[in-house]
Amino acid sequence: MNRSRWFALPGVVFAALTACTVFRPAGAPVERLRITGLREPVEILRDRWGVPHIYAQTTDDLFFAQGYIAARDRLFQIDLWRRIGTGELAEVLGSEAVSRDRLARAVRFRGDWAAEWESYAPDAKQIATAFANGINAYIRGLDGKRPLEFRLAGYDPGLWEAEDCTARVAGLLMVRNLPREVQRSRDAAEFGLPALTRYLAPDPPVSLRVPAGLNLGGITPDILEVYRDVLGPVRFRSEEGSNNWAVDGTLTKTGRPLMASDPHRPLQIPSLRKTVHLVGPGWNAIGAGEPALPGIALGHNEHIAWGFTIAGIDQADLYAEELNPANNGEYRYRGAWRKFDLEGAKIVVKGQASPQVVELKYSIHGPVIHEDRARNRAYALKWVGAEPGTAGYLASLSMARARNWTEFLESAARFKVPSQNMVYADKDGNIGWQVVGLTPVRKGWHGLFPVPGASGAYEWSGFLSPSELPRLFNPPNHFVATANHNMLPSGYRHSIGYEFAAPFRHQRVVEMLESGGKFDVADFERMQQDVVSIPARRFQGVLKKWQPDAGSRAARIREMLLSWNTSLDAESKEAMIYEAWIARLPEAVFGPRLGARVDLVTLLAELEKEPRHAALERALKEALARLEKDFGADMDQWTWGSAHTLRFQHALREERFSRGPIPRPGDGNTVNAASGPGFRQANGASYRHIADLSDWDRSVMTNTPGESGDPESPHYADLLEDWSKGKYHPMPFSRTAVEGATTERILLEPAK
Repeated sequence: MNRSRWFALPGVVFAALTACTVFRPAGAPVERLRITGLREPVEILRDRWGVPHIYAQTTDDLFFAQGYIAARDRLFQIDLWRRIGTGELAEVLGSEAVSRDRLARAVRFRGDWAAEWESYAPDAKQIATAFANGINAYIRGLDGKRPLEFRLAGYDPGLWEAEDCTARVAGLLMVRNLPREVQRSRDAAEFGLPALTRYLAPDPPVSLRVPAGLNLGGITPDILEVYRDVLGPVRFRSEEGSNNWAVDGTLTKTGRPLMASDPHRPLQIPSLRKTVHLVGPGWNAIGAGEPALPGIALGHNEHIAWGFTIAGIDQADLYAEELNPANNGEYRYRGAWRKFDLEGAKIVVKGQASPQVVELKYSIHGPVIHEDRARNRAYALKWVGAEPGTAGYLASLSMARARNWTEFLESAARFKVPSQNMVYADKDGNIGWQVVGLTPVRKGWHGLFPVPGASGAYEWSGFLSPSELPRLFNPPNHFVATANHNMLPSGYRHSIGYEFAAPFRHQRVVEMLESGGKFDVADFERMQQDVVSIPARRFQGVLKKWQPDAGSRAARIREMLLSWNTSLDAESKEAMIYEAWIARLPEAVFGPRLGARVDLVTLLAELEKEPRHAALERALKEALARLEKDFGADMDQWTWGSAHTLRFQHALREERFSRGPIPRPGDGNTVNAASGPGFRQANGASYRHIADLSDWDRSVMTNTPGESGDPESPHYADLLEDWSKGKYHPMPFSRTAVEGATTERILLEPAK
């Protein structure tokens, strides 16, 4: 069915069970399940917020149980993720998904599997195998009975292998510079390098040079057509990102560190994060991760807490290979024609009697993702995902067991994709920040444009060592904070990337951290919910230099915005006017073509340098006309939340499974980030946590809309109302606290 084409991302597995439900005379109900594949009994305590706390006696059983509960809570979601990651989506969606499957097959890992598994953790393969077996146990226990979503979609869940956890597609989609290489080439062809340098400059600034031999006119949007297909309906935008920060005891009321983290992702139902507490040999960690992967990606254990934001390292390049006009199976490299490596892949396609065979083509640089036969060019993707250990987030299996800064750095060295700013705090009172990610070395070139592959002049010269990436430990200002901004220290000698977010969220976080006083968990909650706009504050400075006609409507609007506190509250009419106005200013200032490309940083800098009174007047007039059309003439009805809304849309497009719309504060440049196309929120912090290192049980979190993906579960959307109001819930960690919050007990026992 067509509506199924909107599914997204990777992971899943099998086994057999029998079940009966009994109830204790007092306390939470107990569900006993006998399962083939377990060695010892496992206890799962689900708290009132839907979070499973898993207690196991062996490592295999711990991750078997995590896989089992992931399938029980999120089977439809993780089955789709696995299919996208392994290139098996066409089996359930039909021929429209073949191109997506082809790319997934093309970017799969093709190297040394021993090195691959060892890169994540010494026991990574063991853990992934157990996780897969647990998923499969749940699927087998269904005994052929399709869960509701599968009945509607018309197919059965597939079985898992450990290698499914190493799919590369999700990591590739977090490498954001590929579309920008193509767009920058098109901008250079249209506007010229001087205009790019002035209005579309990289960050940090660098002299833009078109690589010798690159034909800018040949760089067309269809080069990344397959990449965009895989990306799906949600596009990763520059304002997407995350926040994290940590303070040491000098700045807290308890005298111990606090750490906050809120990764921003597309907001979907079910959530892209799943919370779990894992307790077993060598494990006692709680936090959130990808539901289709074992372990947790961010959270805390008994000793340390950590969180992340995307760091913006340039981890990919697009190579324009010169095809042999007489034989398109060959390409030129360093003066000679070389044959492409060819592989055939069989893709099962729904509705077709036999598998479709597709050709996977590889140059020395990587898989070919587009061919332009008219220009004798093929475009190959070189990215770090070809290296061992580059499946997204799987290296967290090591990080979750670190006990101190030294062990944290050792585990951080294993974390290669996506690139991250890791913020750290520990029970000994230390805080730190470490950039992680496999970082190519480009000698004499910057990676901002596609590069010709024929000359061999644009090759990577290895990778930076983890110790060469930026880090801080116990800084003198007593805090660390990142928000996808340009975090490179002054004088940093390595070039690692130019695709950073605007600095506004980071500036606001630092402003709050430097406000004086000492912090507690409630203060950090307010910080994560903050919607004060630094750009709006700067826009007020622009308005102070503008004097519209006295008594005019423009003059009244100006005075209204100058007296505004620049908080983008959902109830604020000033926020609505500001957003409508600022959205129309790029075209008014730069014209339609260049205006469609400049960002808010450039716009504000231009307005601060030269007020552009006519442009301000024109953009305001257009904004007010649109607001009157959409909301009527009564300005009191022009609230930001009436236009800025969020809807959680289920993959099946079933209205009964979706939630919203709900009014939302903030925008893509506030700490409480709420970005998306137009005035619709599509991205933000579905998961937040605040770790209190004075007492883990005082830590708090929020996930939305719920921990379960089962529309019939009470935990499907039970957290949405609190999340929308900025409320948090406890994150019980000690056995006593977990017992006190338990509403459901699941006892998994080995089948005899």
